[in-house]
Amino acid sequence: MAESYLGIEIGGTKLQISVGDDRAGVAQRHRLTVDPGRGAEGIRRQIEAALAQIVPTVKPAAAGVGFGGPVDWQTGRICRSHQIEGWSEFDLGDWLQRQIDAPVFVDNDANVAALGEAIHGAGRGANPVFYVTLGSGVGGGLVLDGGIYHGAKPGEAEIGHVRLDRQGTIVEARCSGWAVDARIRALKTSQPTSALAGMLGPAPGGEARHLAAALQKGDAAAQRILDETAEDLAFGLSHVTHLFHPEMIVLGGGLSGVGEPLRLGVERALRGFLMEVFLPGPRICLAALGEDAVPVGALELAQARLRA
Repeated sequence: MAESYLGIEIGGTKLQISVGDDRAGVAQRHRLTVDPGRGAEGIRRQIEAALAQIVPTVKPAAAGVGFGGPVDWQTGRICRSHQIEGWSEFDLGDWLQRQIDAPVFVDNDANVAALGEAIHGAGRGANPVFYVTLGSGVGGGLVLDGGIYHGAKPGEAEIGHVRLDRQGTIVEARCSGWAVDARIRALKTSQPTSALAGMLGPAPGGEARHLAAALQKGDAAAQRILDETAEDLAFGLSHVTHLFHPEMIVLGGGLSGVGEPLRLGVERALRGFLMEVFLPGPRICLAALGEDAVPVGALELAQARLRA
């Protein structure tokens, strides 16, 4: 009988537990909504209740975890959560191991998503693969020769904190979902007649989801925001390219839902920032696994670390 594994994603707004096989194929998906107000303790109670239902029937051989923040990947201890109080210095690996009675391996969620996309998603066949997630924040991960590249602890490829200027503007402040949301919200005042401004509801939040539709309408304001975002992201990725020369860069996270206009915009802008010998530069692709990127990567992580 084939062994089963758990792939767990713990983020600031999302909690997923997937059951998969030895090929990282997902057989069950369990998604829970995080209440940030309940802190890390509330999330742990949710995980505990879910695992109590899942583990007796699955009996996993191991679990992999993608956590939304810096972690000590060798011990499973959380260094810090930038979004939820109560995770700092928590020994997540040990706590989960007691819940499932099997080995648990923890890494940063962007690293884990990078592993999933590199082996089972858009990056299949490419090496190295760099993954950037454009969500509530901006994170990154580098997969080299089929494994996550870790530098000195805590070992994340923090593309979101790469500076775009000497004044301290970072990639995350320009290219995260909340940053793009804010620029779109500003259109209500600066360009209220634009198609994009007309799509916005009264309550703030999630404005970037309208960007693709506004682009299809040929809205100039939407095109300007896309161009600015693509250029800023490409500038940050030019440093990744000059340092690591990945064969492929995969764009993931909620903002990657804009699709081909964002991919093409980043591809074109990146060429203008690269030294001539590196041209035409890495292939730029959209993530293929969607919401499964972290869980699938976590399933792969569990097996890889178990075999190591």
